[in-house]
Amino acid sequence: MEFQRTVLPNGLRLILAPMEAVKSVTALVMVGAGSRYETNLNNGISHFLEHMAFKGTKKRPSAMAISSLIDGIGGEFNAFTSKETTGYYIKSASNHIDLLLDVLSDMLQHSLLDPGEIDKERGVILEEINLYEDTPVRKIGDIYERLLYGDTPMGWDIAGEKAIINKITREDFQAYMQSLYSAHNMTVVVAGGFHSKKVEEYVAKYFGSMARFKTQVAPKVVEKQNKPAVMLKYKKTEQVHIALGVRTFSVHDDRRHALSVLATILGGGMSSRLFHEIREKRGLAYYVRTSSDHYDDVGSLVSTAGVDAKRVDDAIEVIINEYKKFKEGKGEIAEEEIKKAKEYMKGHLILEFEDSRSVAGFYAGQEMLEKKIETLDEAVQKIMAVTVDDIEKVAKHIFTGETLNLAVIGQFEDETRFQKLLTL
Repeated sequence: MEFQRTVLPNGLRLILAPMEAVKSVTALVMVGAGSRYETNLNNGISHFLEHMAFKGTKKRPSAMAISSLIDGIGGEFNAFTSKETTGYYIKSASNHIDLLLDVLSDMLQHSLLDPGEIDKERGVILEEINLYEDTPVRKIGDIYERLLYGDTPMGWDIAGEKAIINKITREDFQAYMQSLYSAHNMTVVVAGGFHSKKVEEYVAKYFGSMARFKTQVAPKVVEKQNKPAVMLKYKKTEQVHIALGVRTFSVHDDRRHALSVLATILGGGMSSRLFHEIREKRGLAYYVRTSSDHYDDVGSLVSTAGVDAKRVDDAIEVIINEYKKFKEGKGEIAEEEIKKAKEYMKGHLILEFEDSRSVAGFYAGQEMLEKKIETLDEAVQKIMAVTVDDIEKVAKHIFTGETLNLAVIGQFEDETRFQKLLTL
């Protein structure tokens, strides 16, 4: 799939990703604004603002006015916030692209940020935080990153702290937008079935007058770790949730491709090593997975699982033993295994490219985070080019006892019992 990239005079980037035979279209606006740009006075504001964008504008003065409009064309809309970006999208039949871009630009430039709506949505955010707290399978990732990055913006929860959420005001939202929501800090992606020339005209019409200004810079992560670390979150649960991983590389490091294949071999599917060893062979867990995650300046490879509380030590030992094999050069990756892992990744990418929303996210993420764009074919080629030697080299580099980190959610208060297990 080919794409077109242009830059408006105000610095806003536009990426067009036409999809032949697709009758839907997704318009996505991604902003270089996320929780790592926050302070201890406004933690959670990136995510809170994402909610407020749909609560009314001067042209469409209520949440009902916006939702009724999108429902009226059979569309769907939503938004998402990460540590480094915030995205707003609408997906509908292709003939409504003009309206989609109109609504998105209106929300980003003319949101009312009504104090009454802020107070109502504050309650929604607090309940969302409660939801995460009551869903350990989602919360464990937050605990793990808190362990990695400590009491810094990168270590804070994206949803924020309740005490801070309760204090955020309209003025706080305005100040935050004025620090990051510059035209040059945004990318608009339109993916699906459309006439490209018309789309360019619509984007210029609706986004061309947006202001450009100097934006805030996020503090860099300073990593200093010389021994294994443990973080426990005490919670009465039937199942213990663990996240065990190591520090790796940023999104700009080409070794991340080998890391992604390694993560797939370890925990990328029901035939992966950890799934087989932990669930199928020993019956220790329901879910087991491994991911390779990357940010602008740091990264991590982590395995997560929900395990039997009485046998949590066994599960941890199995994961560490798999890591240790690679550290000692005994990973013994057969050609058939690496081929399967790469085909697994390739297949998932291809499936994602059947959905215009996924395609829009693929290109927007690259433009905003990687500062360069590759096509689906190029992404697949990099995966397929990874060799056994590449994986073995990167595995020996990352699997060290010094940077081993374990996060646990369960009924535990003694870190030392887990600390003893963390040897590579």
